[in-house]
Amino acid sequence: MVTRRKVLQASVAAAFAGTVPGQYFIRQAYGSPLAMGLSDPALQPKFQEPVPNALDPGFIFETVPRGKMAGKYNISIREAIHQTGLRRNGTGRRLDTPIFGYGYDDNRGVTWPGRTFIEHSNVPTTVRWTNELRNRHLLPIDTSLHWCYSLPGYEDYSIMKNGVPIITHLHGGHSDFQFDGNPEFFYSPDGDIVGPQWYENGLNGLVRDFVYQNDQPAGNLWYHDHALGITRMNVYAGLAGFYFLRDAFDTGDDSNQLGLPYVVDSDRQYELAYAIQDRMFNDDGSFFYSAFPGDPFYDDFIDENVDLPKDIFRKGGPTALAEFFGDHMVVNGKIWPKTDVEPRQYRIHILNGTDSRFMGIQFKVADDLDETDPANASAMPFYVIGSDQGLATHATMVDELVFEPGSRYDLIVDFRNLGDKRVIMANTGGDAPFGGTLGDSDDFFPDRQTDRVMAFDVVRPLSNISDDWTVAGFANNLNPTNSANATTRKVALFEGMDEFGRLQPLLGVVNDDDDNTATAYPWHLPTTETPVNGTTEEWEIYNFTGDAHPIHLHLVHFEQTGRNEITFEEGDPVPVLQHNGEYGMVAGISNVQVGTAVNLGSFDGDYVEPTRKDMVTALPEQVTKVKATFDKQGRYVWHCHILSHEDHEMMRVLEVV
Repeated sequence: MVTRRKVLQASVAAAFAGTVPGQYFIRQAYGSPLAMGLSDPALQPKFQEPVPNALDPGFIFETVPRGKMAGKYNISIREAIHQTGLRRNGTGRRLDTPIFGYGYDDNRGVTWPGRTFIEHSNVPTTVRWTNELRNRHLLPIDTSLHWCYSLPGYEDYSIMKNGVPIITHLHGGHSDFQFDGNPEFFYSPDGDIVGPQWYENGLNGLVRDFVYQNDQPAGNLWYHDHALGITRMNVYAGLAGFYFLRDAFDTGDDSNQLGLPYVVDSDRQYELAYAIQDRMFNDDGSFFYSAFPGDPFYDDFIDENVDLPKDIFRKGGPTALAEFFGDHMVVNGKIWPKTDVEPRQYRIHILNGTDSRFMGIQFKVADDLDETDPANASAMPFYVIGSDQGLATHATMVDELVFEPGSRYDLIVDFRNLGDKRVIMANTGGDAPFGGTLGDSDDFFPDRQTDRVMAFDVVRPLSNISDDWTVAGFANNLNPTNSANATTRKVALFEGMDEFGRLQPLLGVVNDDDDNTATAYPWHLPTTETPVNGTTEEWEIYNFTGDAHPIHLHLVHFEQTGRNEITFEEGDPVPVLQHNGEYGMVAGISNVQVGTAVNLGSFDGDYVEPTRKDMVTALPEQVTKVKATFDKQGRYVWHCHILSHEDHEMMRVLEVV
């Protein structure tokens, strides 16, 4: 079977794969049979493992109580052993998974996900991120990419000799550039090696303490690794966690003005937070990541008909994937878990922490507490009350929510009148790149288990804590729109091929010229996005690819202001200079024309956007418009939040000047 994904138009495909004009280069769907040596998702238990709540009082980071670090956070990043709930095929024995985690340097250890920060608006936070990842990675690293130890002057370093480089990014944070997590601010264990931007910005070596001013309203942020060229691998290994901001309006307790559910104590937790990810596992519990010819799923994820040179890829790899779709769903580090709830309203924060997976989130009611198949349950409505950067202007009722990688949504789910029933959080999205339509069966794994995420069993007795949130009481309390006049900046999304013929997604610009052309640029070429400090810009994001891309701008929040259809012409391939001096190719784009406005209601699923956001879905053959104010000077980045894309050049410097 064949996915609906259009990788490249004929011009680029012809240059690399011998196709003919007018046709697309098509990648196979994800249909490899399960291989020996892998965990079989169909045999793993469903909705048995209790899921930790990331807002549990026992899962919140604590500051150092005394000494020089008093009042600050001292966070270690190191390897540990974790239990996901995986069982050995055939025997049922619980399996251990080696992970990278964030945590403490004492017997409390590190965790996947990392523990949660709960901070307050306009109260600065200081965090010391200590790298203890020495001399091995848990996953196969493609050193042919533009990554930390391939930069000029860094070529003699390696993970085996010098340890794993990291840099933590507070995603959604209004951070000064030194503390933003720019990929070229990486550092090795002990800070012996630091990325070039520390020196470029007059910082003589590693700055160990990161200061977050938190000068923004309440919101659901998250933190994750952002090291150049290996973000996807470090996050896959476990380096991610929640960071919540509270303010006088959204307090997280019984003083909030909207009657929102909250955590009363460890036994009465009515506000929940879940990081949803997908993974593959070996049958010994360790992470699996396809990277070599002959590996399970290699042809599905990587097949671009390329013969990688043996002098660089001695075993045919490891090589980067075009995308990644795991066949096990993981919530807060547990596979297909469950939680017991009361018959009342809950506030549920969800984070899409996957590499590439767009989801369609539903809540489906099953009469049987033993039900595991969402096909045997009925969808119920729920409310979206906020997203990435805080609460929305109004609550939106949906029965299916489009959920892009990197995004967060704030939900109210009503379990009243559902006593002794099971509610399954279901996923209608495919196991393949997303083009705007949910539920295409051609994009599903065989015998797929990724259509279910976790379960809520409504079996706890109702407490006497008030449950008084109402839609009417919530409406129009906030107005996140940006009324400032804005200049227009035209940026663009491309798909080309690198020097080895592998798919390479790129960013670039739409040029202000008579032919309405567009130009793609890799990371290392001169910066083109240079807004002036204190100005507001409306970015028009032109998508010339066959896929949707979740776009993230560091530093700012933005409002989504509109979408239009576009048309364009693809011409002969043009060369793209790679980091190593070789050349790849991308189709030439010209005659870019903007057409009619797009109503997202014409697409399957609900896109809910009346809120401050730092993620936006740019759909194929559309221009997506967002408005943001750039109010801190310095070097930031913007990128696609498909992690496999940002690691392979779909990221550019954004410098506020």
